[in-house]
Amino acid sequence: MLLLNGTGIGDIAVGRALILDRRDDEISVRNLSQEEVEQEIGRFTQAVARARQRLESMRDELPENAPAELAAFLDAHVLMLEDPLLIDQTAGTIRRERINAEAALHRQEVRLKEVFENINDDYLRSKKNDIGQVVERVQSELSTNSSQLLALDDDLNDRIIVVNDLTPADTVHFRSKHMAGFITNLGGPISHTAILARSLRLPAVVGLHGASRLIRDNDIVVVDGASGTVVVAPDERILEQYERRQERARRHALGLESLRDVPSASEDGVRVSLMANVELPEDVAATINANADGVGLYRTEFMFMNREAPDEEEQYAAYCDVATRVRGPVTIRTLDLGADKQVDGGRADANTAVNPALGLRAVRLCLSNPGLFIPQLRAMLRASVHGDVRIMIPMLSSLNELEQVLELVREVKNSLSRECIAFKPDVPIGGMIEVPAAAIAADLFARKLDFLSLGTNDLIQYTLAIDRVDDEVNYLYDPMHPAVLRLIRHTIEAGENNNIPVSMCGEMAGDPAYTRLLLGLGLREFSMDPATLLAVKREVLRTRVTPVTDTARESLYDSDSARLRSLLNGPTVH
Repeated sequence: MLLLNGTGIGDIAVGRALILDRRDDEISVRNLSQEEVEQEIGRFTQAVARARQRLESMRDELPENAPAELAAFLDAHVLMLEDPLLIDQTAGTIRRERINAEAALHRQEVRLKEVFENINDDYLRSKKNDIGQVVERVQSELSTNSSQLLALDDDLNDRIIVVNDLTPADTVHFRSKHMAGFITNLGGPISHTAILARSLRLPAVVGLHGASRLIRDNDIVVVDGASGTVVVAPDERILEQYERRQERARRHALGLESLRDVPSASEDGVRVSLMANVELPEDVAATINANADGVGLYRTEFMFMNREAPDEEEQYAAYCDVATRVRGPVTIRTLDLGADKQVDGGRADANTAVNPALGLRAVRLCLSNPGLFIPQLRAMLRASVHGDVRIMIPMLSSLNELEQVLELVREVKNSLSRECIAFKPDVPIGGMIEVPAAAIAADLFARKLDFLSLGTNDLIQYTLAIDRVDDEVNYLYDPMHPAVLRLIRHTIEAGENNNIPVSMCGEMAGDPAYTRLLLGLGLREFSMDPATLLAVKREVLRTRVTPVTDTARESLYDSDSARLRSLLNGPTVH
């Protein structure tokens, strides 16, 4: 039996391992005779054709409720398999250097990635990750590892995927094939892949270095998403323990279902709004099923990733769909591409030295590209007549940025009026507080906005100077650091003083371990993955806010996270 530890997501899964990893250092060079060259080129051509066919099959078999963007993602990879720079040049290398297809393809991959790495445009530079993913598919076809091909075609019932990293398209595809869970070498607790896994309710352990080398095909594996532990080849006693835990988790989930229609208020009568974060179409159904008070964060990035930007009409239809189906407010965040949401939603290239989270992303990207931003604003404003739509601007760091956004919104409203297109002129506009500068100046932002929303994922990252998807430093990610808590309290106070609501839509809001702390700091609006809403509601229902407030305020001056957790979960605050 072997125990491995990483970052856990979700509950528990037990199944047989399916290894889908390819390591560059395992690709050996084999010299060919002149007579073998054309045969090797034929082998390469056939592998490319099979990879294309499998991608097309994946696209055709995507579930009906999968985002349309995933089909576009797969189409883009199909086109790459027809690109002469990748295919013809690799064949040329085989012929010229007389080496095997695997080595020639790897060399061409390295060359292309170097070209893309030197491109100034962030979006185009990130396309090197797509090259790696496409090459990996062809390498799988060239390999004799049949388990890699199995994952593309067969039912994955009770299989645990073990891989270097997963793209959003692969994650949704493998889920449609009924995989039980997954393990990745890369990733962190709030990388986009991890957030997607929570949304899909997939048990996983990420950031587990070397997993694909330590685990073998068909090993019995336990994925404990609650603790971040992977148990390889467990004995009967351990398996029985986890089976009992799975049964307890099922009963616990059933118990939470009974809270669905219970009003969300603390034990001493403080009303708390519990809303949902939405990204995938199935999140809307989960939001309705959880009886959420609305959508506190509608992520729009999935509509833009791995494809040409959607036009105004496509966006308008998507926003209307959510606005008409969900009760309560629907807060749509403007485009937040950048950081870990380039094109693959994860960390496909772990060696990138430059942190794109500090560059041209979110509102900065939108203001620098009005052709991208204006159609989105128009679509949002038009959708406002179909529900309680609100617009939220991410990653604000200066009042000058905010003024530019507000002026652009005014111009878009004037344009819609001239065209006699209906919209609500008083659509609330809010800002995400996720940069320390914005949190410190929250009182200034609160005077110009209709609401604020704390994005704790980035706020913690920027405050503590860590890359939140870098698995080598994400152990430093501490939501209970006094500096983080002071920024949260300062922002809530700014909202109170200016009589505007303050919500929280980061992962911290959906973790029941922090619910009492946040209530004590004055937070009254939470937005989270629908899957965690009822667990957070349970904590709200059994908390008395008055005593927990005193304990929470102590946290602003105490760096002992363990002691604070004990105080917040102890009987004195119930």
